[in-house]
Amino acid sequence: MAYTAERADTTDIIWSYIRKEAKEMMKKEPVLSGFLQSTMLSHRCLEEAISFLLAEKLGNNAVPAQLLGQVFEEAFEADPSIAVSIRADILAVYERDPACTSHLEPLLYFKGFHALQCYRLSHWLWNNDRQALALFLQNRISEVFSLDIHPAARIGKGIMIDHGTGVVIGETTVIEDNVSLLQNVTLGGTGKGTGDRHPKIRQGALICAGAKILGNIEIGECAKVGATSVVLEDVPAHCTAVGVPAKIVGSCCPQPAREMDQSLPRLD
Repeated sequence: MAYTAERADTTDIIWSYIRKEAKEMMKKEPVLSGFLQSTMLSHRCLEEAISFLLAEKLGNNAVPAQLLGQVFEEAFEADPSIAVSIRADILAVYERDPACTSHLEPLLYFKGFHALQCYRLSHWLWNNDRQALALFLQNRISEVFSLDIHPAARIGKGIMIDHGTGVVIGETTVIEDNVSLLQNVTLGGTGKGTGDRHPKIRQGALICAGAKILGNIEIGECAKVGATSVVLEDVPAHCTAVGVPAKIVGSCCPQPAREMDQSLPRLD
């Protein structure tokens, strides 16, 4: 449902920033006026805007965007924690990605952010005995955004998936709060085994581009996995692992997910 600007929620600080930035963008680039009006400014709150935006991206002839939007709004109404997580994710991208210059940009343009929020809605469906629709969304997320996130995975808030292309997150994966992932990261299993078979990424960890973390292993709190590494064993908290297979090469900065420092310790 679209709302007039006069009815917009002014108590939500993040949403207020987004609306202000959308109006400023519209002044600078009038060509985008219709786009910004339909996606952001005609909606009362962030939940309605993101429901519309994601439904438009994922809907197709078989499952129209309008129906998906209704499902997404139902999820937001039933579980307020989804909206809390989305706001934390917006702040995470704004604070950590040097290419992000506003709170609005992730909402409009960043497919890693889009895929993560679609996952949050599919996860709600999965946990409410609507697995068929959750799997439909997983498939559409993969087709549209080139990320494959199983709806049963458990992902915390304050997450940044930078770029996003090629990210794979398996069914029993756990990602705690304030983690950063880059493109082509795989959090996968090691074969055909069933049960709890995917990685556990503890809070504050940084997983760099192309890393493959396989099996029911733990990447410790505020640990870092270097680019293109293949991790088959636990990585202790506050340590850096790199290589194929990955080995511990030293400690890392206090908050790697926030600092996004992808350099390696100096090896003497």
